[in-house]
Amino acid sequence: AWEKALQLVSLMAQGRMEVNTITHSAAVSACEKYGSWEKALLLLSDMMKREIQCNTITFSAAVSACEKGGEWEQAVNLFCMMSQCRLEMGTISFNAVISSCEKCSKWKKALHLFGLMGQRSVECD
Repeated sequence: AWEKALQLVSLMAQGRMEVNTITHSAAVSACEKYGSWEKALLLLSDMMKREIQCNTITFSAAVSACEKGGEWEQAVNLFCMMSQCRLEMGTISFNAVISSCEKCSKWKKALHLFGLMGQRSVECD
């Protein structure tokens, strides 16, 4: 499924069809669902190169892809990029990055992020 999503984005770009935030976000989400964190990061990088606006959905899906792939450092880096891009870091984003740290036994980092969640008045679930 994620392979087809990537093919579709590539074909759209080659065919001079509009590739935008929605098409890229959908492809990143497909990568996230199938644990292909490397491809999710490539798509995010492609968006930035093409100056396609990234949003909270795109970043959260990429963070989740890294979480599923056991790439806690990548997840934290993406989470920090969200802040730099002034994107909303909500419950879904926090849960994904905290979970990535927890799965790799980085409990101090997870606790720090949990504290940050409280500081920013993000609702816990």
